[in-house]
Amino acid sequence: MGISLRSRWVFLPLILALGAVSLYFLRLQIGHEAQPLPEEPKPPEPPKGPIYKDTNREVAPPLPEYFPLAAKANSPSDLPPVPSWNRPPEEHVPETTRLYIGFTRFWPLLQQVVVSYITAGWPPEDIYVVENTGTMDANKRGLLTIQNPFYLDYHRLTEILGVNIITTPSLQTFAQLQNFYLSEAINNNLTYYFWSHMDVAVHSYEEKEPFKSLYMAAVDVIRETQKPDYLRDDNGHKQEWGIQFFAYDWLSLVNVETFAKLGGWDTMVGYYGTDCDMYSRLSMNGYAQPTQDAGMVYDVTTSLDDLEVLYRRRPKNQPDRRDTSDHKAGSYNSTLPSPNQSYLDSTEEDARGSESYKQLAATLEQIAQDKRDDKYRNSWQLRQNGGEGEPYYYDPDGFEKALQMTIEVGTKINEEKWGHKGCDIKAAGLKEGDQWRVEHDSTFDPPPKRR
Repeated sequence: MGISLRSRWVFLPLILALGAVSLYFLRLQIGHEAQPLPEEPKPPEPPKGPIYKDTNREVAPPLPEYFPLAAKANSPSDLPPVPSWNRPPEEHVPETTRLYIGFTRFWPLLQQVVVSYITAGWPPEDIYVVENTGTMDANKRGLLTIQNPFYLDYHRLTEILGVNIITTPSLQTFAQLQNFYLSEAINNNLTYYFWSHMDVAVHSYEEKEPFKSLYMAAVDVIRETQKPDYLRDDNGHKQEWGIQFFAYDWLSLVNVETFAKLGGWDTMVGYYGTDCDMYSRLSMNGYAQPTQDAGMVYDVTTSLDDLEVLYRRRPKNQPDRRDTSDHKAGSYNSTLPSPNQSYLDSTEEDARGSESYKQLAATLEQIAQDKRDDKYRNSWQLRQNGGEGEPYYYDPDGFEKALQMTIEVGTKINEEKWGHKGCDIKAAGLKEGDQWRVEHDSTFDPPPKRR
C-alpha cells in the first residue's frame, strides 16, 4: 500500500533532526582532528666552536738525577775511570768501531745505555747518539727542560761523557732512522757499523775466562768476518753475511754493502714489522745473519738509581758491596761519598767478578724481567709529559696516539706487501720478488678463495 503525501511530511522533521545531529558530530570530529599537535621540544643548539676533550692529566713527577757524579763534573776527568779490565787499548784498534744509538724520548735510558757502553770498554769517541727528536737545535741550545719527553743533556753527552751527537733534520720513523745510519756509513766510507737500541744496558762477562771486555769481544767478531774463509763451507762456497746479532738486534753489526744492495729498510713500514721485512729479505737473498755473544745486553725500562755503580768501585779498605734491596728494579743505591774529588780519593777499583758485580747483574736482570712482565713493554716512553710552551712542543698524549696509529698502518702495509700476517715471511713460502704480487694467505680472515 502506498504512503500518502501527507504521511511523507510526517517523517520530514525526523529526517531533519537526524541530519542536524549527524552534522553536529561531524563538525565536532573535524574540529577535534584540526587541533594542532603539541610541539616536540627542540634539540639544544650545538655549542659554537670546537668541543674540547678532558685534558686534566696527572703531571708526571720530576725526574730524579740518575748520575750525580756527572751532574757535578766539569770535564771527563771528574768521572771515575773505566774499570781497568774493560779499558780499551790506548791506541785505537785498526778496525772502525762506530756505534749508532738512536734517541727520541726519555733521557734517563739514553744516559744509562751510553754510560754502560763506555764502562764496558767502548771508546766514547766511537759512540754516535743520533738525536731523533724533531726539535732541531733546541737541545743543543739548552732550550728544553728535563720534563720534556724530547729532552737530552747535550753538554753532558759531549763534554762530560765525550760522545758524539748527530741531529736528524726532522723526526724519523724507526725504518727511516735505520736508513739514516746506513746513509751516514756510506757517506763516511764505512764497510760496517754497529747500532744499538737506546733502551738497553750492557756489561762485560766479568766471570768468564779467558776474559774479554764487551768491546774487545765485539772487535773480535769484526776480525772474524774479515777472514778469507769466514762462512766458507766444505765445498768451497763462501756465504756473504748481512748482519751480526748480539742479543737479537739490541746490538748489531751491519754489513753496509749488503744492506745497500737490498735497498735498505722499507720506509713504508715505519715501525713494527719493518725488521721482519728487512731480515726476511736478507735470508731470501742468501745472506747469513749469525748470532754472536760479546757480553750481557739487557732490554730495560728504567734506569739504575745511580750510574756510578757501572764504574765498579768500592770504598777503600772495605769488602765488596752487597746489595740488600732484594733486586727490585731501579733499587741499586750507591752509598759512596761525593763530591767527586773526595769520592775519587776515597774509593778504589772493585775486583773483577766480585759480589757487587753479581748483584749489579741481578738488578739489571730484574729490571729486564719487569719489562717482560709489563703488558705495555714501552711504558717508559710515557713517563714525561711536560714541555708545554717550549720550542717544537708536541702534546705528549697526541704524540703517543699518532705513533700508535702510524705503527698500525705500517703493520697493515707489511701484511699487504707480502700477503701474509706475521714475521715468518720466508717460512710461509715467500721469496724475493713476491712483494705486492701475492693474494692474502690463510693468515687472513676470511681465508682467500682459490681460483
